[in-house]
Amino acid sequence: MRLLDRYSRQVAVIGEEGQRRIGQSSVAVFGVGGLGTLVARYVAGGGFKRLYLVDFDTVSLSDIHRQILYTTEDVGRPKAEVAARVLKAVNPEVEVVSVAEPISPALAEMIAKEADIIVDALDNWASRHVVNAAAVAHRKPLIHGAVQEWYGHVTTIVPGRTPCLEDLFGRFKGLPSCQAGYCPVLGPAVGVIASLMALEVFKTALGAPSLAGKLLVVDLKHMSFDVLEVARNPNCPVCGRLG
Repeated sequence: MRLLDRYSRQVAVIGEEGQRRIGQSSVAVFGVGGLGTLVARYVAGGGFKRLYLVDFDTVSLSDIHRQILYTTEDVGRPKAEVAARVLKAVNPEVEVVSVAEPISPALAEMIAKEADIIVDALDNWASRHVVNAAAVAHRKPLIHGAVQEWYGHVTTIVPGRTPCLEDLFGRFKGLPSCQAGYCPVLGPAVGVIASLMALEVFKTALGAPSLAGKLLVVDLKHMSFDVLEVARNPNCPVCGRLG
């Protein structure tokens, strides 16, 4: 009955088998900021088995306008720990693991080995490529998103089937990225991109990601959504050997 009460609106869409698959899947969110807080909130609410929250940063006052799990009272506190506390209260049935450590190849490898689905909600390319390499090494699907000002993009990486971040963004260098930790952005724009990422997490758990082999580019200033088909490069130094 608790399952029916908590997830009844969702089960009406994805069915009992879909809910079972979600309940058996674990998700790792790298970066618990603007994108990551909303993705994590939907993952926890949706009833995934386990949720890893990876972020070494602390809450800043400038985060509050878009990072939905934090309040002004949380300024200065570790994001991963605050987010874990909030999400455990949202859904006690989900195991939430906070990892307040800097992202390193060893940490990314450890998390990628344990999680079924990986989310890149980071704001710097150095860390993204570390997470990408770990996801490829363990052949785990990776949902990647980025946002800046009014603009953003989302893609789902399936190692061996789609381009990885190293492959894809060597060719698309003009897409959103933050400089020196500062990223000008409108809160609702972050919410749109994060919601699209969360949808891909659910659809990946259900076995049908929409953005595998596609890059969704979003211009929210002009309400424009474009989907680019992207193919693997067999010479990519990270993922080219897979197939």
